[in-house]
Amino acid sequence: MNDARFQQAQVVAVTGASGGIGRATAVAFGKRGAKVALLARGSAGLEAAADEVRAAGGHPLVVEVDVADADAVTAAVDTVERELGPVDVWVNVAFTSVFAPFEQIEPEEYRRVTEVSYLGYVYATMAILPRMKERGHGTIVQVGSALAYRGIPLQTAYCGAKHAIQGFHEALRCELLHEKSPVHVTMVQMPAVNTPQFQWVRSRLPKKPQPVPPIYEPHVAASAVVHAADHPKRREYWVGGSTVGTLAANAIAPGLLDRYLARTGFSSQQTDEPSDPDRPDNLDSPADEHRDYGTRGPFAERSTDRAPQLWASQHHGLLGAVGGLAVAALAAGVGARRSR
Repeated sequence: MNDARFQQAQVVAVTGASGGIGRATAVAFGKRGAKVALLARGSAGLEAAADEVRAAGGHPLVVEVDVADADAVTAAVDTVERELGPVDVWVNVAFTSVFAPFEQIEPEEYRRVTEVSYLGYVYATMAILPRMKERGHGTIVQVGSALAYRGIPLQTAYCGAKHAIQGFHEALRCELLHEKSPVHVTMVQMPAVNTPQFQWVRSRLPKKPQPVPPIYEPHVAASAVVHAADHPKRREYWVGGSTVGTLAANAIAPGLLDRYLARTGFSSQQTDEPSDPDRPDNLDSPADEHRDYGTRGPFAERSTDRAPQLWASQHHGLLGAVGGLAVAALAAGVGARRSR
């Protein structure tokens, strides 16, 4: 953080900023005094998020935009840089989905999920990257998921989009490395997080949807995004022990994990309560246009605000040094005993 450009207020743009991880991330940057552009569709959610950023000490700018519209995203970038200045950090978070078995999802719904949850990342990156390259600095953080590697039942549309982001991120990173570009892209793979999505994502499940435990609070995810933005040379970060365990199991025994999820994946993603036929639906229009749902979802009593694995991931150099010293001390002790 010694770079001269950080002596002035950092300019950060966050998509999906009206709730959940996006909103928590915007507030986290606001606490550092950043100028924060909040991009999403729902005006009530955006205005409430802007109030939180302002209260935290940041300078918010609300930009209503549907990230599935490439031209609108480009225009949003113009607005952000005209009002706040050149963007230092761009964070892609916005998504939508459909909770349902594959055969109950319509082609148009797949198209919409893909355009928002995958192409929205592409369009935003396409709009901001040339500007960052021209200036010779900038960071793009792609917010991913353990589901970018490991698909689960009832979320075929979402898993497909997250897998696509992963491939896009890896390919783009290779190109930037080839160019020796000073612009960095990194990705943060998230665990289950207590966000409002489980209240407003389209669902055809017989019972209310829920995140698969363990569940983390949004500020845990936000702290990981901020750290990634500050240390963007890492290709990706994994948040939560469940993410690490899932990805490790998928790498070692994916077939066994298929069978496990076939047995448990349907029940673990649903509560015991019947689905509400009048639940909001944000697939085609924002659920928070006239009502603010806040940052957190309804699972606070079952969520944790701690992630020891995240700290370990962010300080692996320190842990490696401590481990090396411990091994050296052990070896010295063994050597001393043998010399007696």
